[in-house]
Amino acid sequence: MSEQPRERSIDLDQRQAGGEPDGVKPVSRGRRRFLFLAGAGGAALALGGVWGWEKGSRVAHAQQNPSYPGKEGLHVHNLRPLNIEAPPHLLDDEITPISRHFVRNNGLIPDVDPSAYRLTVDGEVEHELSLSYHELTHNFEIITQPALIECGGNGRASFDPPVRGNQWNRGAIGCAVWTGVRLRDILEAAGLKPAAVYLGNYGLDESLNPQRVERFSRGIPIDKALEPHTMVAFRMNGKPLPREHGFPVRLVVPGWIGSASQKWLSRIWVRDRVHDSAKMTGSSYRVPAYPVAPGAKVPKEDMVIATAWHIKSVITAPQQGAAIASGQPLEIRGNAWAGEDIVKRVELSFDHGRHWWVVNRMAQKSAKYAWHRWRFSWTPPKPGYYEVWARAWDQNGNTQPPIQPWNPKGYLGNAIHRVPLQVS
Repeated sequence: MSEQPRERSIDLDQRQAGGEPDGVKPVSRGRRRFLFLAGAGGAALALGGVWGWEKGSRVAHAQQNPSYPGKEGLHVHNLRPLNIEAPPHLLDDEITPISRHFVRNNGLIPDVDPSAYRLTVDGEVEHELSLSYHELTHNFEIITQPALIECGGNGRASFDPPVRGNQWNRGAIGCAVWTGVRLRDILEAAGLKPAAVYLGNYGLDESLNPQRVERFSRGIPIDKALEPHTMVAFRMNGKPLPREHGFPVRLVVPGWIGSASQKWLSRIWVRDRVHDSAKMTGSSYRVPAYPVAPGAKVPKEDMVIATAWHIKSVITAPQQGAAIASGQPLEIRGNAWAGEDIVKRVELSFDHGRHWWVVNRMAQKSAKYAWHRWRFSWTPPKPGYYEVWARAWDQNGNTQPPIQPWNPKGYLGNAIHRVPLQVS
């Protein structure tokens, strides 16, 4: 270990972006709202407060939505545990402000005294560690990198038939700048034994269920833990981690579903087998090993752990319901990302998928696990109803499906994003 931290920014590739609380049920179809109001001089689009419209979505009205300090304008799914997402038009930044970054919790947010904090590293290691906050922030090389974190259930509202859990729309994602230390450096300080194959990670958040003794715990394979972008973070966008985002330290496992990025990290258990906590087994954060019919019952033994995200994109501008005039250029903007893969191109359609236009203004990513920002100028030819569709492609020829393939828990949703527009 070094005596003084050496801070630098990771930018390795400039050319190349959980389980639900018990009892949470999807909103019934009868509560879906999509209203068109006719008026003098043309038709105006009115969404009745539903900021996340797309066909089949189940999103509660904004006027029924409680607020949370510091997250004004975001949609609060639950307050216990706290679960918040941003409407797509508030994700129109290269780096997501903390005030617009989603929050996904399984338990209650703990109050942690950093002076008393310890991170334990044990199991299949040569030297068990008990690291203080000061040791974590001063005894290892400090790195800074932009990286996406996305809830594994982001997009669940588009699943049909509906599945249980928070009905995340498109905004359970954010691209923040994280500062911390490589997880690899901590594990090397502990000395991995040859038997080490997986990590079991634990946080300090308390369960809402008093009968549930085990804290929320997820794990990752050793190979992903040793990847140079996987980190133990203690700053977010240059500030100490907010409590809602894992203060004092959290894991950041970029490219993978957000539940792998354990918050309020307190223990790293190095194991000789795949981690088998309650949230790693059964159907928690797991998907079928093969395609299944909508609504099918899938045997638990046929479920596999969800890891990296698939190719995906989101439209951040225009905001649905915006006043659009025919014959006037309109800038379409958005973001694209691909988990462990590479975004090759983004395409847009304005006629329900009959024709596709390739986006030719796609910015280079600031780091391997950041997202691509893209722009496209489109001039509506005449008044009427339109939908902007966006789909991204990766280097393997994979793209986003027009209809969401189904799985029992509503994970890894990456259907084409659609934004309705009424042009006057």
